[in-house]
Amino acid sequence: MKILLVEDDPAIADSLRDGLTREGYQVTLARTGEAALAADSADVVLLDLGLPDLDGRAVCRRLREHSNVPIIVVTARSAEIDRVELLELGADDYLVKPFGFRELVARIRAVLRRAGSVDVPVTETTVGQLHIDHRAHEVTFRGSPVDLTPREFDLLAHLAADPGAVCSRDQVMHDVWDEHWWGSTKTLDVHLASLRKKLAPEVFETVRGVGIRLVADPK
Repeated sequence: MKILLVEDDPAIADSLRDGLTREGYQVTLARTGEAALAADSADVVLLDLGLPDLDGRAVCRRLREHSNVPIIVVTARSAEIDRVELLELGADDYLVKPFGFRELVARIRAVLRRAGSVDVPVTETTVGQLHIDHRAHEVTFRGSPVDLTPREFDLLAHLAADPGAVCSRDQVMHDVWDEHWWGSTKTLDVHLASLRKKLAPEVFETVRGVGIRLVADPK
């Protein structure tokens, strides 16, 4: 699946491009509105409003004039009138900064489903000697298969999507469990302890007061 990422901030653009590439998407980056309008067709457009040349609303409107491609607007503006206007201009969805990467991926898949596109997410993820086969729901580590529960698999896949990045406990609970989860976050500790036992303790690092990360190159 091809994604057109329209974002002029290098730090945000590079981070999103890397993350989406790891998710199995082919990402084309456009740093201006004119570049976005001139880009080849894509399956989804991620459109930031704060572009250096054209207003994001104008880009959204012009894209919609000649294409039915799903458009997800990324904005720092949270006022309701902005959201209503964007939807009326033809945007299919929007995200207000800051947002979680897993939420972005979920919204991409949702607009693709609504558009009738076949969403083919990443089939495999490899981080050091850790290998995840998403389609088969299988994990190998150091060449040996690892038997995981469905929730352990989801947690591992979530952390492996951005190795080295620290994920807050609240964000992990939101993305892996449920945004309406009201139970104790100790369930996260239980699942992490099980993953450390089944893989290796050094695969995961707890950053005190910040969150958890999967080590980028676990040996």
